[in-house]
Amino acid sequence: VQLVESGGGMVQPGESLRLSCAASGFTFSSYAMSWLRQAPGKGPEWVSAISAGGGSTYYADSVKGRFTISRDNAKNTLYLQMNSLKPEDTAVYYCNAGSAAYGLGSYRPSYWGQGTQVTVSS
Repeated sequence: VQLVESGGGMVQPGESLRLSCAASGFTFSSYAMSWLRQAPGKGPEWVSAISAGGGSTYYADSVKGRFTISRDNAKNTLYLQMNSLKPEDTAVYYCNAGSAAYGLGSYRPSYWGQGTQVTVSS
């Protein structure tokens, strides 16, 4: 199993980034997916999640209206479009795959990527 994040970098406040997560070694279309982030000195925060088929999504209040999660099951890839970035979005962003047998509220991660750094600074 492999999850490889890309697309991180350093941007100024108000700019955008698109993270990608390329999956291999498991049946991508059968797994719910999510993004979690961890900022220096802070605990992890669930940012967003998407059901296996893509029909259901979840967003943390801190990113709602600015971030969009999506997936392409034909390409085994998960995305996170991040707009209007703020300094408080600075963190390492981790892609993960898991199960959500009773909806996204029951999401449990199984596989993790290595993370990609996002830095928002003027």
